[in-house]
Amino acid sequence: MSVSIADALSAARDLASESARLDAELLMAEVLGQRREYLLTHPEAILSKEQLASYNSVLQRRASGEPIAYILGRKGFWDFELEVSPAVLIPRPETELIVEQVLELYGKRSNEPLTAVDLGTGSGALAIALARTNPAWRVIGVDNSRAAIEVAARNAKRLSASVHFSCSSWCESLLDHSCDLIVANPPYVRGDDEHLQRDGLPFEPSSALVAQEQGMADLRQIIVSAKRCLKTDCWLLLEHGYDQRQAVADQLQAAGYMDIHCQADYAGNDRMSRARWPGH
Repeated sequence: MSVSIADALSAARDLASESARLDAELLMAEVLGQRREYLLTHPEAILSKEQLASYNSVLQRRASGEPIAYILGRKGFWDFELEVSPAVLIPRPETELIVEQVLELYGKRSNEPLTAVDLGTGSGALAIALARTNPAWRVIGVDNSRAAIEVAARNAKRLSASVHFSCSSWCESLLDHSCDLIVANPPYVRGDDEHLQRDGLPFEPSSALVAQEQGMADLRQIIVSAKRCLKTDCWLLLEHGYDQRQAVADQLQAAGYMDIHCQADYAGNDRMSRARWPGH
């Protein structure tokens, strides 16, 4: 029996996803090697047996809960597209807040030879965004996962972003008082958080999501160790959980940081805190 594009897309309506139709169209376009617009202008086109088999295969992966970014192997962030794989966390729109805050704090210093560090770089999203918006900067992406570093390095090369990558734990490889800026999107989810069992999170690397001590272990470590690396009056920017604003602020204050400010994400949830290191 012949199956058209329209028939195949309509059969995907039972996907357990709020964006079922969009997901189906993205997967179909990927299988056909076409843009989504092609599906709208050629709904009657008949799929070959190979195309239909490929489409049903990726559709089944999506039905199992696998994030569409992993199926497609890419995800948009800031003004570019990143390669992603199960070795790295899928970049979220709310993480772009860190880039926006950096532009607010350092917008007039884009031509200075500053050193900026992205801790837990994963796919390289933040490091690449900083390098592309501030070409005079020396940008370092740090991650303790060799597989993540490999993905990030490929992304940086493809996007012509000058980023040096280091496989190490947080600030371990950084020199004292060498950084003009440190940003981080570390693990901050509690191990017993029920969200880990839905929304595709079981497919993402738990090491990039889950932290000990009620989700605060890595945040605490970064807050303490970053003091050694930051220059006087330079900034630390941290993404954190929606319910961790006060805990993060308390840690920053206890560590001696100043000008602590929390920024809400687009959904109104507390999502990112910044603080200035005043020096010793």
